[in-house]
Amino acid sequence: MSALGQLCEQIALCRQCDIAKSRNKVVPGEGAENAEIMFIGEAPGWHEDQQGRPFVGAAGQFLDKLLASIGLDRRQVYIANVIKCRPPNNRDPLPIEIRNCRGWLDRQIEIISPRMIVTLGRFSMAMFFPGKSISKVHGTASRQGDVIYYAMYHPAAALHQQSLRQDIEADMLKIPSLLAQARPAPEIKAPPQPQQLNMFEV
Repeated sequence: MSALGQLCEQIALCRQCDIAKSRNKVVPGEGAENAEIMFIGEAPGWHEDQQGRPFVGAAGQFLDKLLASIGLDRRQVYIANVIKCRPPNNRDPLPIEIRNCRGWLDRQIEIISPRMIVTLGRFSMAMFFPGKSISKVHGTASRQGDVIYYAMYHPAAALHQQSLRQDIEADMLKIPSLLAQARPAPEIKAPPQPQQLNMFEV
């Protein structure tokens, strides 16, 4: 089993938070283990809790469409959440829950080693853009080391506020060019030099 697969098994056994008592299934994350892009949402919802998979409800269907708009599908990226268990009644994650799950998320990032991390919503945004407002920072990127961090609204925001849909779609379309910047520049090899013949050779 891969390192990421082993980690997901460990996450499935976690009971650090009280919400472990009410969960149906843990939702570690899914996607390509060598993904260049990692999407980080907030927390599992009802559908995710039933299936143990991230973004499988209405917001997930919208995310699939957003990925398709830039020629990708979820098998080519990695999708996870800030916390791995559904909060009761879909309430916001508590600070203690975010802290308890942070180690799992950090380890996922370490194993996958993405070139770009896309935050979906204010809770994941706060991890990488501290002190910022999502209404002001969405659609902007910050490079730290070899990784580009990019903030977006959560896809669910478009379901509750249709006016945000165009912003989300436009922000998604910026990802390919940002990802291209995150890739290492190709090595330029010097052209072979013509062989000089010794004037005395026959």
